[in-house]
Amino acid sequence: MILTMKKVFTREFIIGLSVIGAIVILFFGIDYLKGINLFKPANFYVASYSNVAGLEVAAPVTIDGYKVGQVREINFNYENPGHIDVLLALNKSLRIPEDSKAVIATTLLSGAYVEIKLGKSTKMVEVGSKIEGSVTPDMMASISDNLLPSVGSILPKVDSLLSSLNTLVSDPALLKSVQRLDGITNDLSQATNGLSAVMKRDVPRLMGSTGRTAANLDTITRNLGELSLQLKQLPIGATVDNVNELTGNLAKFSNQLNNPNSTLGMLMNDPELYERINKVSADIDSLLIDIQKNPKRYISIKLL
Repeated sequence: MILTMKKVFTREFIIGLSVIGAIVILFFGIDYLKGINLFKPANFYVASYSNVAGLEVAAPVTIDGYKVGQVREINFNYENPGHIDVLLALNKSLRIPEDSKAVIATTLLSGAYVEIKLGKSTKMVEVGSKIEGSVTPDMMASISDNLLPSVGSILPKVDSLLSSLNTLVSDPALLKSVQRLDGITNDLSQATNGLSAVMKRDVPRLMGSTGRTAANLDTITRNLGELSLQLKQLPIGATVDNVNELTGNLAKFSNQLNNPNSTLGMLMNDPELYERINKVSADIDSLLIDIQKNPKRYISIKLL
């Protein structure tokens, strides 16, 4: 009997202990999954807000973008309706000046978080005391506030643009232009088809003509080669010697013309001799004229 009681007590004790352990593990596991480290030492402060703007437990607490703690609890203050108390767990070594503020800020991606704006006071907030809380304007609300006036000014312009576009689309001239464009497209299509037919018909003939032209060019090239060979076979040396001899004779003749002592040189260069020859030529000419006019003076005819 005693052994049976011991066995039952031991079994119940083990089961109870297991359940308690499971509950503790579940509690700490949930907090761990939330990012809450219950075993890390921290100093606690309270900030009160009229609106937590979507702030959640385990949200980070930062100073100049650096994480210095996290939100541990968020509770509605029933004794002071309209206020929500947020318990902040901050690093043990951090000291907060009295004129500091715990500002709730929001981002598009990470949601709400608490940003500590450190003051310049030399007095520090006691651990467990309250820090002044405030909320920055919602980012989307700020964007909406800045965007709505611009949208309001743009809407009349958009309406005017749509009205002008509607007038343009309903204009009969636009329909006629589209019809003309369709006709032009058809004409271009026909022209393309015609050009394709011409290319199919004439390109082979053109290629044949090109082949014949190439053959003619080949014949001309061969003829030029034969002509070049014939030119190489000509007695170029004898021809050059003849040209040189002719050039020498011309040089000698030119020298005789320029030499005042030669007959040709005297004839070409002596003015007096030229005048005499010219006078003799004139006298002969006068004599011939006189003979023609008075032949009896020079010819005597006697009759027997």
